[in-house]
Amino acid sequence: MKGTCLCQGVAFELDGAVTELLYCHCSMCRKSHGSAFRARGKVNAGQFHWLRGQELVRFYESSPGEHRGFCSTCGSNILTKFDRKPQEFGLALGVLDDDPGLRPTCHVFVGSKASWHEIRDDLPQYDGFAPG
Repeated sequence: MKGTCLCQGVAFELDGAVTELLYCHCSMCRKSHGSAFRARGKVNAGQFHWLRGQELVRFYESSPGEHRGFCSTCGSNILTKFDRKPQEFGLALGVLDDDPGLRPTCHVFVGSKASWHEIRDDLPQYDGFAPG
């Protein structure tokens, strides 16, 4: 599976699956993506490989120990690194060029969702993190 940023300067591939797909409505994801929510999944850090443009990726520590990576040229959000879980990345699904084969299973942090956005699907909704 491959992915790229908007300007195509950053490219990566995954040797494994994207798992735990969900929609996050927290204010940080909304502001970071400029949208009502962030579609994201998890990937094994050892199965993520930069193909080009790693030097273009800048990281912002949005909360203690969580570093959001984005392309410094076009601003595309790519991944999040976690100090407490270095073996795992959070991946912005919008940068995938291939179908991950799974679909998001829930909405999280709907307690802080955008007031102007109405969730219209039947997926489970959680005010914070999903249970488990």
